[in-house]
Amino acid sequence: MTTLALTGATGFVGKATVDHALARGIHVRALTRREQPAREGVTWIAGSLDEEEALARLASGADAVIHIAGVVNAPTPEGFIRGNVDGTRHMAAAAASMGVGRFVHVSSMAAREPQLSQYGQSKERAEEEVRNSGLDWTMIRPPGVYGPGDMEMRDIFRMAKLGLVLLPPNGRISLIHVADLARLLVTLALTDPGREVYECDDGVDGGYTHHEFARMVGQAVGKRPLPLSIPRTLLRLAGQADRFFREANAKLTPDRAAYLSHPDWTTDPSRRPPPALWAPQIATPDGLAQTAAWYRAEGLL
Repeated sequence: MTTLALTGATGFVGKATVDHALARGIHVRALTRREQPAREGVTWIAGSLDEEEALARLASGADAVIHIAGVVNAPTPEGFIRGNVDGTRHMAAAAASMGVGRFVHVSSMAAREPQLSQYGQSKERAEEEVRNSGLDWTMIRPPGVYGPGDMEMRDIFRMAKLGLVLLPPNGRISLIHVADLARLLVTLALTDPGREVYECDDGVDGGYTHHEFARMVGQAVGKRPLPLSIPRTLLRLAGQADRFFREANAKLTPDRAAYLSHPDWTTDPSRRPPPALWAPQIATPDGLAQTAAWYRAEGLL
């Protein structure tokens, strides 16, 4: 039986990836810092990305590693470095020491523009760690990931329900449903397309303007909200306020405001995975409707 080792398995993308792997009859070894309920097909490995012994146990006997874990928000540059750069180096070293054949690294589009944010700098450096690892690697730079279970975009859905969606300065974004991303990650773990850096999305060339995205979210919640773009300076101030009031639970931070202000976070079509390998299956309007339905069912709207 194929065995995949996962980091970040308890997060949004990680949970979907575990589900997809199990549905394909694949055994999963998953790193966790907290005790998890037993689950058929999953072996939980207690530890973190800075524990060499735990990472060796995670990688031992695995056919491939999918490295999903990372830090999106941190109060200092050191927090991003520990979570994204050091963590990636440690996981890659453990995979190499255990003779793992494949290493799939989940990066970010922010790595394309590292000068914009501490997060982007750390993701670019994490990619370099993978390139220098000597492993047979493939990297994925997802765009905005959404779907049932996501808490990062909940505020946008809630604003849309209230009739006004505050947005970054005018720009364009690409999107992907978490189930499509999970399917891609497992496919790459089972296939060796070479040392490539892919960008994935829902297949819509040019993605969506921020206003188009807000209107699609509005349709998903049954409203016609007013999209309102916030100037860069005000967005940064809003990030400072969110950090002050919600502290570690802040969704908008000054660092995130910096890269959200960039005008083009759309997928480069030339970097998409080959269609013979993978293609998205979930249209974004349908996926947003699924997501809104999940928020309602969970009482989150």
